[in-house]
Amino acid sequence: MKYTPLYEDHVKLGAKIVEFAGFYMPLQYEGIVQEVLNVRKNVGMFDVSHMGEFIAEGPDAVRFADYVVTNDFASIPVGDVIYTAMCNENGGFVDDLLVYKISPEKVMFVVNAANIEKDFNHLAKLSKDFNVELKNVSDETGLIAVQGPKAQETLQPLVDVDLETIGYYSFAEATVCGIRGIVSRTGYTGEDGFELYLPASETPIVWRKLIEIGVKPAGLGARDVLRLEAGLLLYGNDMDETVTPLEAGIGWAVKFEKADFHGKEALLKQKEEGLKRRLRGVTLDSKLIPRHGMQVFKDGKEVGHVTSGTFSPTLEKPIAFVMVDAGIKLGDTVQILIRDKYIDATIVKTPFYRGSVRKKS
Repeated sequence: MKYTPLYEDHVKLGAKIVEFAGFYMPLQYEGIVQEVLNVRKNVGMFDVSHMGEFIAEGPDAVRFADYVVTNDFASIPVGDVIYTAMCNENGGFVDDLLVYKISPEKVMFVVNAANIEKDFNHLAKLSKDFNVELKNVSDETGLIAVQGPKAQETLQPLVDVDLETIGYYSFAEATVCGIRGIVSRTGYTGEDGFELYLPASETPIVWRKLIEIGVKPAGLGARDVLRLEAGLLLYGNDMDETVTPLEAGIGWAVKFEKADFHGKEALLKQKEEGLKRRLRGVTLDSKLIPRHGMQVFKDGKEVGHVTSGTFSPTLEKPIAFVMVDAGIKLGDTVQILIRDKYIDATIVKTPFYRGSVRKKS
């Protein structure tokens, strides 16, 4: 098990600590519902230092990144970020990730904590055909996400750049509390906000300053609820190496017009043959909460399973992602087997909730 640079701060703040993706992480502080509502209405912050960061540097850095991901990384300007999938030869998710274009010869991949070793090995294998050097900088990088409608006004006094100039899914190299790092307008809550990439040894300085000015911390529990409300995927729950980006509902991040990318042939074949299943959102008018793995039925026949489910404090009802037969459409009623009861659920469009998050201009 590993510790993030902020572990001791979490303990001092009275957080409930759990094991997650090989790290000791805070599950909650005050309580999940309070933490969710604080991020939705005000501003909160998360320790996401468990995430993995890799730097790819060299003349082929951009071309390499463009090949290993499904989205069109080559076309974005320096200073922008892209959300994308990284696929295996069968078109299944190796991971979903962010890729930063730092310069024409320098790229940063930000990957899920549970997949750090697997992802690095995957990239290292594919890098052999490119003039690029790959380095895992995860252990020396700390990461704090400051999220909520008041994120910009709260963070602005601590940084030496005008945050208004950082567009959605863009970033700037900046100084935060006198510490050099990267400030990006990204996050996984559905709210406006920023992620601060800092040297691991100095991350606690920034965290403590944010506490000092009144920013309340939130844990993994709130983060999971917020991302689900915002219709955002969780690797290992909603998708894995057996699920493709087309099935997971992020076909918009698969650019078939690109000359080539790893997994393209398999995804093209799936697109041409048509999907047999796909991820959908459901809401329930019940106090019972759907959980990962529960069966989904329609007209008495099993049609899929729950991938993520929770009670939404924002919507005041249970919500879930379900992987179901492709023939099931928006507005359909399905049943989820919860505690030996068949509970009606309605297929709805996602995201379940739209917060203060800005759109790409």
